[in-house]
Amino acid sequence: MSVPEIDIAELDRRRVAGGCVLDVRELDEYATAHIDGVVHIPLSELVERRDELTVDDEKLVICARGSRSLQAAEYLAALGHSTVNVSGGMYAWIGAGLPVSIGVDMTETP
Repeated sequence: MSVPEIDIAELDRRRVAGGCVLDVRELDEYATAHIDGVVHIPLSELVERRDELTVDDEKLVICARGSRSLQAAEYLAALGHSTVNVSGGMYAWIGAGLPVSIGVDMTETP
């Protein structure tokens, strides 16, 4: 299944406009640096946690470089979600000097 791709500039534009960013990296990667306000569900947990995501809003899916997020976006699209893969992932986001948060608030829920 083919899903559209966007770059970091478009991700930032859509995120600021209220888009739902889904980070599918593992917890250690997420804790190192993540975009504030994203939904975090590691790819390894996505199948079992898929019901935590509503079908109503588009998911802007990000990982470290773009391959795991593509897998997640294709999986969710097959379930009826509108998804977009973020090309370049967090490496591109950080490389562009865009803001990140560090650490994990264990009280956060998706």
